[in-house]
Amino acid sequence: MVKDARQFAPATERNRDPILKVLQEVLPSTGNILEIASGTGEHAVYFAPHFAPRQWLPSDPNPMLRESINAWQQYYQVDNMSPALTLEVCEPVWDVETENRAITAIICINMIHISPPQASLGLMAGAGRILPSGGILYLYGAYKQEGKHTSPSNEDFDRFLKQQNPDWGVRDLEEVVIQAKNQGLNLIKTVQMPANNLSVVFQRQ
Repeated sequence: MVKDARQFAPATERNRDPILKVLQEVLPSTGNILEIASGTGEHAVYFAPHFAPRQWLPSDPNPMLRESINAWQQYYQVDNMSPALTLEVCEPVWDVETENRAITAIICINMIHISPPQASLGLMAGAGRILPSGGILYLYGAYKQEGKHTSPSNEDFDRFLKQQNPDWGVRDLEEVVIQAKNQGLNLIKTVQMPANNLSVVFQRQ
């Protein structure tokens, strides 16, 4: 019996359509789309066909998750989705930078709060290096605003994350905006999403 490497994240089916709606509004009409920390690959395999013929480039530093991403791609035979890239955001140069991929958008869903603060800095630095003028960086997740949690559930979630790893936690949106601006990325839109999450959209100067 062939092992099925696909992994499942229950939240994907709940948030994928609201996220897709925002992506269809904000992503450039040309160029390829790099997804950072693609996780199970369920978002990638769902989103990619909607943006054909543009290529969707999933990535993850975890080899088991890369197996899952590739298994989902093979399961649905998504033509415009590449094999999962090995990408660690904290590296000073990403491997994808050495390839002629014409990336005009970077997507990062539910990573910043489940990673150390350095990951957010690395993401912004990489987006600043890779994206052309007008390119889009899209983030999705839970954020504090003006130093305060936006809901009791987010406060509980923050506490839960910190119990798993003291370096994890719901970040201040204003701090993330400053990190982005330092890399030439301007905040152009925030969209309230289900379950007290936000879509946060930056554009490269």
